[in-house]
Amino acid sequence: MIILVTGGAGFIGSNFIYYMLGEYTGSKIVCVDCLTYAGNMSTLTEAMESPNFVFYKTNICDRKAVYEIFEKEHPDIVVNFAAESHVDRSIETPEVFLHTNILGTQVMMDACRKYGVQRYHQVSTDEVYGDLPLDRPDQFFTEATPIHTSSPYSASKASADLLVQAYNRTFGLPVTISRCSNNYGPYHFPEKLIPLMIANALYDKPLPVYGKGDNVRDWLYVEDHCKAIDLIIHNGTVGEVYNIGGHNEMRNIDIVKLICHKLGKPESLITYVTDRKGHDMRYAIDPTKIYDELGWLPETKFEDGINKTIDWYLNNKKWWEAIIDGEYRDYYERMYANK
Repeated sequence: MIILVTGGAGFIGSNFIYYMLGEYTGSKIVCVDCLTYAGNMSTLTEAMESPNFVFYKTNICDRKAVYEIFEKEHPDIVVNFAAESHVDRSIETPEVFLHTNILGTQVMMDACRKYGVQRYHQVSTDEVYGDLPLDRPDQFFTEATPIHTSSPYSASKASADLLVQAYNRTFGLPVTISRCSNNYGPYHFPEKLIPLMIANALYDKPLPVYGKGDNVRDWLYVEDHCKAIDLIIHNGTVGEVYNIGGHNEMRNIDIVKLICHKLGKPESLITYVTDRKGHDMRYAIDPTKIYDELGWLPETKFEDGINKTIDWYLNNKKWWEAIIDGEYRDYYERMYANK
């Protein structure tokens, strides 16, 4: 089995590669990543040592280059993680998100059609559903929840999902789609909430929290997500959407306070900044479908997952300290300074 993974130098993609290399020692993993700011070759250092792994520095929007990879590698399964994924950046530069997340998806599916893959899997997000009210804890996103996007990022992912479904219906491309809640764990890029708070707290820097920090997210440990995708690409029903949730709803401010507590840092480091435009209030996924059909449930309790995540960042300072420089520093100043 040859599995092509796009965006494999990023957070979830790299974790998926390591999981698949460990689970399927007889399979070949082909990684395609253009190494933007969020892609990091040091993340794949151990994978590069495997004879079952090969890497191509390629943008998924480059049709010629993508087709050449398909002609050479002949993948059986394609898992598309490649995406611009940060909401704040999508507010700054929407065009980049539309280009990569929609047109890049089209190029990948055209390659899958041309070269006859057995399964194309689109990794999406619960953000395509919009948000839920804080005062209705009984409400959850299901696969039947209407799409109602809030940001250029979520709109680009929803557009890609619709295109994937259209390719299934029009061309008969064997596709599946998964929509996950917020992931956390090793190799998470430092601009996201949990790694940002860990990194800043370790150096006694301000911990910027949007608004009052009341926004609620459903947190999913990244390894649990990888296991779910593995089940979907091998046993999921073609044409179906599967929601993947962590059953770990927490307010942003409570996450930040928990990290302070675990690192022995004062909550006085918390700094409230101007809220994000169109900031979704609550995400919560109902994963009943994937449990009923594939037997998947999240295995990692948040208390255990956050401890493992903090330990990883403490033990891998070299990885994330090398990232927090240059372009990222400039971006951080734009997002949080003087707000």
